[in-house]
Amino acid sequence: MSLKIKVYNKSAEAVKDLELNSKVFEVKPNNELLHQVVVSQMANARQVIADTKGRAEVSGGGKKPWKQKGTGRARAGSSRSPIWRGGGVTFGPSSDRNFKKKVNQKMKQKAIFMVLSDKVSSGHLIVVDELKFDAFKTKDFNKMLNSFEEKILNDNRRDILVFNTSKDEKTLFSGRNLKGVKVVNQENINILELLNCKNLLLSEDSIKALEKTYC
Repeated sequence: MSLKIKVYNKSAEAVKDLELNSKVFEVKPNNELLHQVVVSQMANARQVIADTKGRAEVSGGGKKPWKQKGTGRARAGSSRSPIWRGGGVTFGPSSDRNFKKKVNQKMKQKAIFMVLSDKVSSGHLIVVDELKFDAFKTKDFNKMLNSFEEKILNDNRRDILVFNTSKDEKTLFSGRNLKGVKVVNQENINILELLNCKNLLLSEDSIKALEKTYC
């Protein structure tokens, strides 16, 4: 049995049915794989900020503070010792830490397929016949989204991810200032953005491009 989804125009009126590729839009969920890919992407985006100096890195301490015996004080070899004020830090964070986690390309692709499949099955994936605008008009973009929210999504809180297929600047700039809307180029698709947005809006050309890329 083929998987089909309705295609709408910008007024949220159904114009035809589109057959989807089951290899991309009908993949069974695997929570362990999905978790592994998400953790990997978050770890790879992590920056090493905290950094402390050990006793070999702090300045000073070249000379023994006082002689070994006869002063009545505890023996000391260097003012760079961690027990001294201004000395090095023991077991502190360093900038040479590496948080990278490697995940195979096929695993990343399958995780994306699982999220796309979930969007389809839950009714949160909307396909538009054409996602192009004649001018840089946020008003027109907002009007289109209002139509889908009233007729299809029935959602009071806007949370939509929009795929921009051909790096169309009019689509990108028309939607980027709207609250609850994120417009991304399709080649920059990643698992976190798909999971963070409840609804996904993309064009028919975008569907074909996805299937051509991954199938």
